[in-house]
Amino acid sequence: MAQYKWIKVPTSGKKITVKDGVLSIPDTPIIPFIEGDGIGRDIWKASNRILEASVAKAYKNKKKIEWMEVFAGAKALNLTGELAPQETFDAIREFKVAIKGPLETPIGSGFRSLNVTLRQVLDLYACVRPTQYIAGIPSPVKHPEHTNFVIFRENTEDVYAGIEWEQGTPEVKRLIEFLYDSFKVKIRPDSGIGIKPMSIFGSKRLVRKAIEYAIQNNKQRVTLVHKGNIQKYTEGAFRKWGYELAAQEFGKQTLDEKTVWEKHEGKIPAGKVMINDRIADIMFQHVLTRPMEFEVIATPNLNGDYLSDACAAQVGGVGMAPGANIGDEVGLFEATHGTAPVHADKNVANPTALLLSGVLMFEYMGWTEAAKLIRNSLGKTIQQKRVTYDLERQMEGAKKLSTSEFGDAVIENLA
Repeated sequence: MAQYKWIKVPTSGKKITVKDGVLSIPDTPIIPFIEGDGIGRDIWKASNRILEASVAKAYKNKKKIEWMEVFAGAKALNLTGELAPQETFDAIREFKVAIKGPLETPIGSGFRSLNVTLRQVLDLYACVRPTQYIAGIPSPVKHPEHTNFVIFRENTEDVYAGIEWEQGTPEVKRLIEFLYDSFKVKIRPDSGIGIKPMSIFGSKRLVRKAIEYAIQNNKQRVTLVHKGNIQKYTEGAFRKWGYELAAQEFGKQTLDEKTVWEKHEGKIPAGKVMINDRIADIMFQHVLTRPMEFEVIATPNLNGDYLSDACAAQVGGVGMAPGANIGDEVGLFEATHGTAPVHADKNVANPTALLLSGVLMFEYMGWTEAAKLIRNSLGKTIQQKRVTYDLERQMEGAKKLSTSEFGDAVIENLA
């Protein structure tokens, strides 16, 4: 094992390893965690207890997580003088599977998002966002139970690559002049400029992950979401490359929507996955009015960010929304909401998003028994209307619990 300055590696436990893309999980895996900023401190404490209790119960104390704290955000800055120490990246690479709470992203400053930095530096190119309703959760739509799909969002390219120049700088002036002199492209001189790169490599590996997930989980639809009618050589190319990848690598297992209608009367043959596509703006309408038509969604970075949060709203909001960032060897699981500093250290925040991210982590590790225990217990607790303040104020007759009390209730219902 590598030597670290700030990170204390547990003396017990073993590393998760990866060979030929397959995880090898010991009974006592060492798993790095980042507590997070703001409410991260509260929701991690509750989630951690539930995750440990579920493993103990599911495997009769024959399996156990050895947690290893790694640092990013405010805690890292106070400890190391850096927001994102290099050893944090090194440790997550070494130990393969990690989980994190929310990290603050400064707005309007020169510092890039820590969340984006972790994804890009570790090349966690697939942001996986399941959207699934838990009975009893307040929802703004009539039938939230119809919303049940998984979004695969490209994580490293698009405008999130962070290639931009501030208005009024010498660099942006040179770029505006270059674009006019070389291509006769007119841009207002008081503009800031950003560049949107999207590659064949980045697009195809994201679509590959989505199709592999569909095949492994017996899903029949993978929908490519894009704005290719306007951005033809980036978003339109994403669509084109997605279809190419499906035909080249999964030709025996996939077919396109046109073929389904022309040769199969609109019915997807058993054992096949239909690849289709939708333009981003109409997709926002379809996930509201016809959500049952979607199972797996693959999308570029920015559209995926918007879409996953909008879909989360249909099943209770981002406070209920788990997330995973997956690469070829490393998986980093995270709550998808912000740090809510106004509620920090008050023991009131809802830990469900982070807890369900832990469930995704268990499923990724093959610990499905523990994952199922938590899903069932969480559903039972919500049905009992024992919830944190964000849900209690929307549910008639609910009992308001603190973060730690909600953790106690979920542990009590593990069965």
